[in-house]
Amino acid sequence: MSNALTVEIWSDIACPWCYIGKRRFAAALERFPRRDEVQVIWRSFELDPTAEHSHEHPGMTEAQLLSERKGLPEDQVRQMFAQVTQVAAGEGLVYDFDRVVPANTFDAHRLVHIAGDRGAELVERLMSAHFEHGRVLDDTDELLAIATEAGLDAGTVRAALASDEGAGAVRADEAEAQALGVNGVPFFVADRRIAVSGAQPVEVFTQLLDQAFPAPTPSFITVPGADSAEACGPDGC
Repeated sequence: MSNALTVEIWSDIACPWCYIGKRRFAAALERFPRRDEVQVIWRSFELDPTAEHSHEHPGMTEAQLLSERKGLPEDQVRQMFAQVTQVAAGEGLVYDFDRVVPANTFDAHRLVHIAGDRGAELVERLMSAHFEHGRVLDDTDELLAIATEAGLDAGTVRAALASDEGAGAVRADEAEAQALGVNGVPFFVADRRIAVSGAQPVEVFTQLLDQAFPAPTPSFITVPGADSAEACGPDGC
């Protein structure tokens, strides 16, 4: 049976609320009776396209870098991280911000596109690698290792990463996000008709799926009753 509903999810691999939102949406989809009719497409969104590569700030932690960039006391940043870590734990995620390596995510986003129909699996592996295991997401060898762990061919991936393959797809996703007015992630859109922003509760994602299946609405709307939820934008999380 062909998919009856397409859900596009804009996210950044280095966005802590995106991983939480991913888990919550997955939980809603798992219990959705028509889940086999839903196609999920992961879209790229770089919170900071100008982010330095990890080798440009060796040894600097995520807390130190954010403190420096935002002019916030490092203790305050660590308190913020502790709060999001607690929320993540409620979704079965084990964030370890002491190990997180600040990185430019452009090549990681390219890798998701390079992976094709394995892209969703790569998103999961990359987010886990970043937030739970402290792996460096702008290191080519690390990206290659993550891809091969997912079963992709090492030679094919190495050649693709050495080229500009996937770059156009990343930029196209970001251009579409801009056209839709997306200024924070995660951002979920069902058939370009109904949208939800942020790491909403599972119940809101269930509502999104329920409302998306009836006859198309005449215009782009947001899910009624969905309150604002945690998200990350260009100015931070």
